[in-house]
Amino acid sequence: MRNILFFFVLLLPYTAKCQDKEVVYLWPGKVPGEIKEKQRPVIDTTNKDKVIRITEITNPAIEVWLPDQAKNNGSGVIVCPGGAYIRLSYNKEGTEIAEWLNKMGCAAFVLIYRVPDKRDGALQDAQRALRIVRSNSARWKLDPEKIGIMGFSAGGSLSARSATLFNIRTYSPVDLSDSLSCRPAFALLIYPAYLDMGENKTLTPELKITKETPPIFIFQTADDNYGNSSLVMAGALRNAKSPIEFHFYQKGGHGYGLRPGNPASETWPSLAEKWLASTLETIKP
Repeated sequence: MRNILFFFVLLLPYTAKCQDKEVVYLWPGKVPGEIKEKQRPVIDTTNKDKVIRITEITNPAIEVWLPDQAKNNGSGVIVCPGGAYIRLSYNKEGTEIAEWLNKMGCAAFVLIYRVPDKRDGALQDAQRALRIVRSNSARWKLDPEKIGIMGFSAGGSLSARSATLFNIRTYSPVDLSDSLSCRPAFALLIYPAYLDMGENKTLTPELKITKETPPIFIFQTADDNYGNSSLVMAGALRNAKSPIEFHFYQKGGHGYGLRPGNPASETWPSLAEKWLASTLETIKP
């Protein structure tokens, strides 16, 4: 299941900081629902905007980013890059976020989920990733009760689905890891998309918010074309009396990640960090 050479040969020279990272394949045998054989990821090399875009994944994995042990707070976060469920913004909404989480003392696990156009497979990958991280919590020095998920754009959609559909078994058990819960302890949705796919742009019907839904943090901007997605999700969580912190900033657009020069990208990280620290304190060891 492990291979530290999974992406690095393909992504050089962008991955100098990533070459010592462990990569764990999610599915030791056949990938559920996958028609194609397992292959190396396909990279879009046509863009020159310093964003690494993976355009096809048939062998899903998590890339393991562990913090310095002196900073380790025992939490782990599955990071779901965006890309419209068509591609993955691997560095801008993946590895760069993992670095930020590590500085806070959180372990990060960049989820390389199935694309393109495999939303059911993506949810299977997210559920399996949550279980694998829990099953390896002792090895990675984590509290299994403090494993959450975070996503951007389509990755925000995937994180919201993971936070609301954890009681639905989407694949047949593979090993002992699948005896563990796939409920994330918390979720952070940064400019999430596709949460308002219901009639008249109401809540996406598959999202089932209950008293078991974990605490959720949402950040989006008013000038984002997907802005209604967050408004609808935040309203549904509020109505259900589910723990929610929602920030609707004025400007920033969509797809900014952590990159400087955007008012939104320079605002959400401090808000998210404060919320996450407070939320972790409420989780009993």
